Amino acid sequence: MIHLPKDETKLMVAIHGWSGILLGLVLYAVVITGMAAVFAEEIGAWSAGHVETRSAFQRPIDRSLRQLAARTPREFQDDVDIFEIGDHNLGVFFHRHEIAPNGELINRGVYYQLDREGRVADEQHGTGKEVFGPRNDDALSSFLVDTHVRLHVPDPWGLLLTGIMGLAMLTAALSGLLIHRHLFKDIFTLRRKASPVLVDRDRHSVAGTWSLPFAFVLAFTGSFFSFFGTVGVPIVAMAAFGGDQQAFSEAVFGHPGTPDPRSQPIGNLDRIAADAIGRTGAPPTFMTIEHFGRADSAVTTFHSPKSGDIEPVTLVYHGATATFDRTKPLIGSRPSAGGTLAAIMAPLHFGNFAGMLSKAVWFSLGFAMCYVTLTGIRLWLARRRERQRSLDWLERAVTVVGFGLPLALLVAAAAFLLSMPLGSAVFWTPAAFLAASGAAILAGIMVPTHALLARMLQISIGVLLMALPIVRLAGGGPGWPAAIAAGQPATMALDFAMLLGGTWTLWHMLAHRRRPGPTDDPALQYAE
Repeated sequence: MIHLPKDETKLMVAIHGWSGILLGLVLYAVVITGMAAVFAEEIGAWSAGHVETRSAFQRPIDRSLRQLAARTPREFQDDVDIFEIGDHNLGVFFHRHEIAPNGELINRGVYYQLDREGRVADEQHGTGKEVFGPRNDDALSSFLVDTHVRLHVPDPWGLLLTGIMGLAMLTAALSGLLIHRHLFKDIFTLRRKASPVLVDRDRHSVAGTWSLPFAFVLAFTGSFFSFFGTVGVPIVAMAAFGGDQQAFSEAVFGHPGTPDPRSQPIGNLDRIAADAIGRTGAPPTFMTIEHFGRADSAVTTFHSPKSGDIEPVTLVYHGATATFDRTKPLIGSRPSAGGTLAAIMAPLHFGNFAGMLSKAVWFSLGFAMCYVTLTGIRLWLARRRERQRSLDWLERAVTVVGFGLPLALLVAAAAFLLSMPLGSAVFWTPAAFLAASGAAILAGIMVPTHALLARMLQISIGVLLMALPIVRLAGGGPGWPAAIAAGQPATMALDFAMLLGGTWTLWHMLAHRRRPGPTDDPALQYAE
């Protein structure tokens, strides 16, 4: 039990309420897109019809990389990034480091996209920001991730905004914890036969209390990612390295040792990949080569956490000889508490440390956070409805965002499925999202009652959820037997989840329409 003096309790209630009202809808947008981003990889494979399960690093890559090096200007061969794209194909970025006029560290070079046979499918020249845009086959997953990370607001303001949302979540979680006088009792309290407002308050308290640890983890890790590059790196670089972000990067993430600029060919990358897979039990998710073509070259492979662990694995190899050097912490050259904490930020934020199980748990907790956010705003409005009728606009805004945002995301998915075969998904995916968002806002202005508005949006969500698997199959996507045979059960799982979610939504709306009594109040309907 938590006991605060009366005045302090009132202060915490005010902080809890106003933090949710001022930033709650934006926070809701960040969390609900984060739920989708958790399954971005699976959604990408589902939407694009990918069925390959063998990593590109399990196929020969050494010959392809040497051929690319022969056609790449020497000025861009300082470092090389190697990673998977699309249906387990390979992306290779030869680049050099530059300092922009604003002091920002940027990479400039040549980006190659290879097909499964190692042939160059596309070649782009420019900085990392210029060449690493969405592709036709991953436009949907890229859109979902970018919406969550920066809400499509230009850097650095988008990252700063989502960082502020993380701090707002921390504020709401802490103040919500402090105003619970009977915390453990409230975890199990659901008065189903009470008034609708009390039922909503109990649901809000139960969902918020059970998801409280997740809220702390999500808020802290999200703020870390948002502020690390936009605030942390420039400040530390200015304080300790005279503003030289390149020197900061080498000191924190680089490999200490005596420079040896003598020319020497890179060792066999297939040998390195095979050894890394043997040591970690899984293929790399990313590979970098520093000082390519020099005697002091170093190859670093990055791997997902091992089974039963939460910290990702990073291995370092001598590039010239292709021999194993050491296991490296994410930050610094020696293991440390700070390095371990930084390394587990991404697994904790995206919930990918235990495969589909942890992702499913993170998705469920994210759903609970969205429910807590919307019901919290509704309860705040319910206490003021009789005194401030002018807040009708805010109630409509909650309805539009609460249901309009997931509707717009589903419309974007449908647009991707229809436009990807035409090669125009990069344009139509965000365009459809904006069009659906505009339609939801217009409906919020024109539809006469909250109840009708909420019902229209929810029915649209249910219909789209049931239609997406059909659209995917009609567009040539693999059927369930083909997906299972190819080792992609996630395709069937996503189809089934959408069909189930659509069926439940439409059934809920039909049952709700037949239910008489006080729940006909539009202010209560959309929070149930």
